Amino acid sequence: MATGLRSKRGQAAPPYTSGPYEWDQDLTMNGRFTENPNRFVLVDRFNRLPQLNASVGVAANLDFEILGTNASDDDVTFAATIGGVQLQTDGADNDQVIVLPHLDTSQSAWTGVKWGTENQVVWECVIRTSAITACTIWAGLKLTNTSVIATDDDQAFFRYAAASDTNWQCEYSIGGTDTEADSGVAVAANTNVYFRIEIDSDRKAHFFINDNEVAVSTALTDDVDLIPYVGIHANAAAAKTLNLVSEKISRIIFE
Repeated sequence: MATGLRSKRGQAAPPYTSGPYEWDQDLTMNGRFTENPNRFVLVDRFNRLPQLNASVGVAANLDFEILGTNASDDDVTFAATIGGVQLQTDGADNDQVIVLPHLDTSQSAWTGVKWGTENQVVWECVIRTSAITACTIWAGLKLTNTSVIATDDDQAFFRYAAASDTNWQCEYSIGGTDTEADSGVAVAANTNVYFRIEIDSDRKAHFFINDNEVAVSTALTDDVDLIPYVGIHANAAAAKTLNLVSEKISRIIFE
């Protein structure tokens, strides 16, 4: 049955203040569709593979690179049956593959532009899980690449550690004080997941999974520039795989 325009709360109705909204019919735009002109927006759908920093060139992704324990260029491939790129660790315990924007000066706007806690940053990411045993997966806004919660004094990211978690955890740190909020969303193998973190004008981080808000932080530390990271870590002597489909980030043009 057609449902037309709906929000997560039910059928949409004026004054349309209960979004985000979904539309289940074909839509033809005869007029102009305008993205918010007051925001600076970057999107990467990984048309080129992220490779090691030393491999940067026209054949590699010029905005993103990989790093991590025993990570190498051949750990990132185009999957045969899944859109996006496949990250696969080598076969040893504690091997990692982490995708991050190039940190080299002037290489990419993904780090050349500052994604500050005061800039009303919105970060989005689509992944597809594989097997979820004996691994740690993390994705979001951090200061450094690690999945270890206590390392970064300021951060907001999603995390799953197979040894301790059943659900996706929403992690945020404010001046070195760490908070973990259970999203209530179970982690499942071979599943598409849409993550979004919205930092509002009060510097509160809103965590969304598949368009449902699952946690809200208290006010993050003012004027901290964060970096998007996505990673997979093997917690056993076996290769672990994560599929990264896309990342998007935006901010207000001027704070």
